[in-house]
Order: sequence, then structure tokens, then C-alpha cells
Amino acid sequence: MIRRGALIVLEGCDKCGKTTQAKLLEESLIKHGLSVQFLRFPDRQTIIGKMCNDYLRMTTELEDHAIHLLFTANRWELVPKMIKLLESGTNLINVDLSWCKQMESGLPKPDAVFYLDINDEEASKRGDYGRERYENRNNQIRVAEIYETFKKEKYWNIINANRSVEDIHTDLFRSALKVITDSGDKIISKLWDQEQHDQGDFIEK
Repeated sequence: MIRRGALIVLEGCDKCGKTTQAKLLEESLIKHGLSVQFLRFPDRQTIIGKMCNDYLRMTTELEDHAIHLLFTANRWELVPKMIKLLESGTNLINVDLSWCKQMESGLPKPDAVFYLDINDEEASKRGDYGRERYENRNNQIRVAEIYETFKKEKYWNIINANRSVEDIHTDLFRSALKVITDSGDKIISKLWDQEQHDQGDFIEK
């Protein structure tokens, strides 16, 4: 019987190093002999993803509810592919700011979320800060406050992102290996947004 892959999500405020760490984790897991694929949302290569990209790059304006629906549709575009990969034993690494905050019923449930915790002062020093929509101090503070509500959840793993890239990767790699080992014989669960939707709870469907 093929052991399924794990869905690992990296979360955190802008410039905390999510993309860098996701790529490093992908490389290390592959070297470890595992099948891995890095997915990033929004997927800016699809038609819907390109619309999301234009909005984030501030080259177009959209009503808040409309852009939310586009982001949701962009995730759903790849769900069949994600399920197929997970069932075949491929581990998925996902970087997505809204995956855990805006949970749509039926989306694959992450096996683990690693929150890269960085202070605002350190984040603002990093390159290209402020280049995209939402990359400003006030918004990032609000985002950090939202993330605070998740810290008590058992699936939520906090990684100190104020350290060097190497130290962060060491902790992340070790933790990810354990998640992959523990998830291999479990069914793929789905998110279900009922009353707990507003509380940030993951519910198995």
C-alpha cells in the first residue's frame, strides 16, 4: 500500500521567509529521497491567478468580495491535482496567506501548519517590502494579530523566524520529516467551515 504524502503549509506575515524556506525544505526532502512538490497560491499562471496577481501588484482594483472569490477559485482549480499527488505519495508544500484564515469547505486539510514568527521591525528590513498590496506596517500588524488566535491549536507549529535562514531550515526540516512519517497512513481530511469557521478550527469532514 502506498503511503500518502503530507500537506504542509507555511504561514506567516510578509517577508518572514516563507518562499525561501519552502524551497529549501523542498530541496532537502528530495535529497532525503522523498517525492515533493512546492505549490504556491495564488497560482499566478492560470487565468484566474493572473487576475489575482494584477490585484496584488496594484495594477487593477477589485471589490473585496470579488477578490476573495477569485482567490478561492484559484485554490479550487488545483484541488484535484493536489489530491491526486497526495494519494500517489507526493508531499506538498504550500505557501498561502489565506489558506488557514479563510477556510472553504472541502479543501484539503493541512497535516501541519508551520508559522514563521517574525517581528515587524525585522520584516520591514527585508528586500522589496511594500512592493505588493497588503505589505504595509498597519496591515501586517493586523495579520499578526489574526495569527495569534491560531497559536493554541494542535496543528499549529511556531518557528522563530528572527534567526538565520540556516537555523530556521534546520528546525523546519526536522519537524516536517516527523509530520510526513506520522501522516502516511492517515486519510486525507477536508476542511469544513461551520460554526468553528470563525474560530479558526480545522474540522474533519
